[in-house]
Amino acid sequence: MPAVVIKTNPTIIFINLFALGCLILAFTKDRAKTEQSVKVAAKEFLSILPTVLIIIIFIGLLLGFVPPGEISKVIGEQSGFDGVLFIALLGAILHILAFMSFPLAGSLLKSGASISAVAAFITTLTMVGTVTLPLEIKELGKKWLCFGTG
Repeated sequence: MPAVVIKTNPTIIFINLFALGCLILAFTKDRAKTEQSVKVAAKEFLSILPTVLIIIIFIGLLLGFVPPGEISKVIGEQSGFDGVLFIALLGAILHILAFMSFPLAGSLLKSGASISAVAAFITTLTMVGTVTLPLEIKELGKKWLCFGTG
């Protein structure tokens, strides 16, 4: 059985050590509030976990069943404006958490998607939100929709 190789990224190590340091500092400042915050964060994490797992499975299946050549043909450099428009519309319709869009974008780039198509996808995915529009109107009000303020 071949050995599993785990690559370490210095940026990831730094970010996690920084977050751990901030957590320790928060515990020293106010233990009760920090414990309450950790409980709320854990509860929120568990509430979004099923959605995240479904998205990961969907992305894995998509990249497993769609050959890189097809991805390159549809949203690669040779697809031109049509490919960018297609992926931008797809990003506007899909409901994927923003932090999940970046690994997907990296996978699309590795599979032959153009940088402009991936940039359009991430931009529309995180900024347009047609799927979340009713929730945003409910929570923030119609006034926010027109003027950007609640």
